[in-house]
Amino acid sequence: MGLSYHFTLSAAADVTAETLVEFLKSVETDARKMGFEPTMVLNAVFDTPERREFARRVVRGVHIEDERLKGVVLPAPEQVWDFSPNLGHCRLAPERAVILMVTDERKCETVFGLARYPETLRDINGRALLKTPVGDRWYFRDFVDSPDPRFRKIVKRFAEAGYVEAESDEFAK
Repeated sequence: MGLSYHFTLSAAADVTAETLVEFLKSVETDARKMGFEPTMVLNAVFDTPERREFARRVVRGVHIEDERLKGVVLPAPEQVWDFSPNLGHCRLAPERAVILMVTDERKCETVFGLARYPETLRDINGRALLKTPVGDRWYFRDFVDSPDPRFRKIVKRFAEAGYVEAESDEFAK
């Protein structure tokens, strides 16, 4: 079992994607000065199967575990990944995201950003199953398995902008 640096980022629903893109471009400039290359800021809507597959590779999604999901035939497939009706859990898929991808010297990519998720999980017929835990705000939760201080500097930029909800650094213990 290794050590990790966990971070949860969030922003109010009324923060626009354009505002987040502008913020991430300023963070990208700092990331390049720290030696990350290549970098990329992306503002994406995940509205097609191909784009949803891309989202699955770069955004972890939100884990939902709820008794109301047990026995559900099928939630709307564009809203969830890894659905288990027996266990009553799934990963909620993002509808859109504004992200910064940075690449370190070992060619390892790390993603920072914020995503929007459905407010309500629906079944394949459009019937509401439950309100999602992230509501209508922007939300992103991830971790890196690295003591590299540059990752903490990037998250610090999010904190200075008021976008850090939580962080936990197992390397600092």
